[in-house]
Amino acid sequence: MADELELLRRANPVPVDGPHFGDGPLDHHAERQLDHLMRQRPSHRPRLVWGLAAAAVVAALVSALLFTGQTTAPAVAAPRPLLVQADSTPVALQTLADRARAAAADGAPKLRKGTHVQSWSMGMSDDKPPITLPEERIVRWNADDSHTEIVVATDPRHPGRPVLGGEGELVEDGHVLSRQTYPPSWSDAPPQAPPPTDVARLRAYLQEAGYSKTALNTGELLDAVASLLDTWTLGARESATLARLLEDTEGLRPVGQVTDRLGRRGQAYVYDGSGPRRMLIMDPATGAVLGLETTFTKAEPEYGVKAGDVMSYSAWMR
Repeated sequence: MADELELLRRANPVPVDGPHFGDGPLDHHAERQLDHLMRQRPSHRPRLVWGLAAAAVVAALVSALLFTGQTTAPAVAAPRPLLVQADSTPVALQTLADRARAAAADGAPKLRKGTHVQSWSMGMSDDKPPITLPEERIVRWNADDSHTEIVVATDPRHPGRPVLGGEGELVEDGHVLSRQTYPPSWSDAPPQAPPPTDVARLRAYLQEAGYSKTALNTGELLDAVASLLDTWTLGARESATLARLLEDTEGLRPVGQVTDRLGRRGQAYVYDGSGPRRMLIMDPATGAVLGLETTFTKAEPEYGVKAGDVMSYSAWMR
C-alpha cells in the first residue's frame, strides 16, 4: 500500500516547484484531452485508485442496505453471459440495416442529447477479489446546455430491473450514488458534437471519438459506439446510419436472438478478434443498438477470472 501511495505522489501532475499557468479557458486540444480522461473506460486490470473508488461505492451500498434493514450484500460474482437462443435464426447485418432504413422513413424518434443506461463492470485489484457494481445512469440536457446526471446502484436482488423513470425519478428501490447538476458547457468535438447521418462522416466521427489518428479496428469501433451511446440517445436516422456502418464492419457476425438483461429481445452480433469477445445487441425491427457485452476469452487465475466470464455490459434505454 505504501509503495502504491508513493507512486501516486510521484505522479503528481502539478508539483509545487513546477511551472504555473495563469487562469484561462482551455484550448480545443486541452478540452478534448480533459473530456477523454473524464470519460475513459477502465481497462479490465484497473489499478489501486479505481479499485478504491469502486470499493467505496460498494461500501455505501452495503451501508444503505444495513440501515434499511436489508442484510443482502451486493453480488460479487460476475453475471452470467447472455445466451443466444438455440433455435433462433441469425439476421444478417445488411437485412437489419435495411429494416432500420425503412423504420427511419418518418424521422421519428428524434436524436436527443443525454443517455439512460444500465451498466456493470468488473473492477479488480492485485490483492482483493473482483468488485462488482451494477448501476443505472440517466443524463438529461437542458436548453441552456446545462445537464443533470443521476447515478443509482441497482438492487442486487433484482439485477437488470430499471430503477429510474424517463425523467430520472426513482420507480424502484435503489441507492442514489450521486445526483449532480452541471453548468452550461458545449463542445464541437465527438462524442459531444451531434453524430452525422452519413456513413463516411460517422466513421470519421467515431475515429475522432476514439482518439485515434488511424482507422479503428472492430473492437475499437465498438468501444467508440459505446462512448457515443453514453452521450446521445440516437434517433431513427442516426440508428439507421450506424446500422449501415456496422453492416460493413469486418469480423462482426450474426449469431441469433438473445433476451437482454432488461427483458428485451434483440439480434446479437459477435466480434471474436484479439482481446475480449464483444456481443452487440440490436433491435430486430429498428436496428437501434440495445446493448454491448464484453467477456473474457481466456482465464486469469490470479484474479479469479475464467474464460467466458463477463467483463462488462451496458444496456441503453430511450
